Amino acid sequence: MTLILIAEDEPRISSFVRRGLESAGFSAEVVEDGGVALERALAGDVDLLLLDVGLPGLDGFEVLRNLRGQGSTLPVIMLTARSSTRDTVDGLNAGANDYVPKPFKFDELLARVRSRLRENTTAGSIAIVHRDVTLDVLSRRATVAGREVDLSAREFALAEQFLRHPGQVLSREQLLSRVWGLDFDPGSNVVDVYVRYLRAKFGADRISTVRGAGYRWE
Repeated sequence: MTLILIAEDEPRISSFVRRGLESAGFSAEVVEDGGVALERALAGDVDLLLLDVGLPGLDGFEVLRNLRGQGSTLPVIMLTARSSTRDTVDGLNAGANDYVPKPFKFDELLARVRSRLRENTTAGSIAIVHRDVTLDVLSRRATVAGREVDLSAREFALAEQFLRHPGQVLSREQLLSRVWGLDFDPGSNVVDVYVRYLRAKFGADRISTVRGAGYRWE
C-alpha cells in the first residue's frame, strides 16, 4: 500500500488529512517534528511526503534541503499558512514538487498527491520488482514470471509490504498495523490467513515462517 508521510504539528489538520488519505486507499503516517520527519523520509518505505513549513525542531525548508542534499528524490508537497510568492519560490527552489497554501480543500490536495505519485512513477518508480515477481503500484497489477496474478486490495497491500522488505522478518504486529491499520490483537489470525492466500498465488516457498517472530519474503 502506498505510504504517505504527513509532517504536521497541528493535530486537527493532520487528523483530517490522514483520514482523507486512508479513505482514498492510501496508508498514512503522522509525525510532528522536523527531525523525525527527515529520519522517516529517508527510511526508504515512504512514497510521498506532505511537509508543513512550520515544524518544531527542523522547519520544513531545512527538512527539504537535508532530504535533497542526501540525494533523496522522494516527492514532497509543502503545506503552509505562508502564501507569499517568496515562500513559494523558496520551497520550490529547495526541491519541493508542489506547494499548497492553507487553508486548502482536501479534494485539491488529493489530486496533487495523485499527480505527484504518477510523475514519480513515470520518472522510473513504475514497479516493485524482486526476482521474477513484479508489483505495479499504480495499476495494482501483480505478475510472477510474466504471468498475471489476481490479488485483492489487501493481498496486494500485504505483498507490497513483503516486496519492499525482502529478506527481512516482518512481525504480525507490523503487518497488521501497516496493511490493516490496526493495533495488535493476539486473538486475530487475519495476517496468517492472508499469508496463506499469498502462498497459494505466488508459491509456498516464497514466504517463510520465522517461528516466534513473523514472516519473511525469501
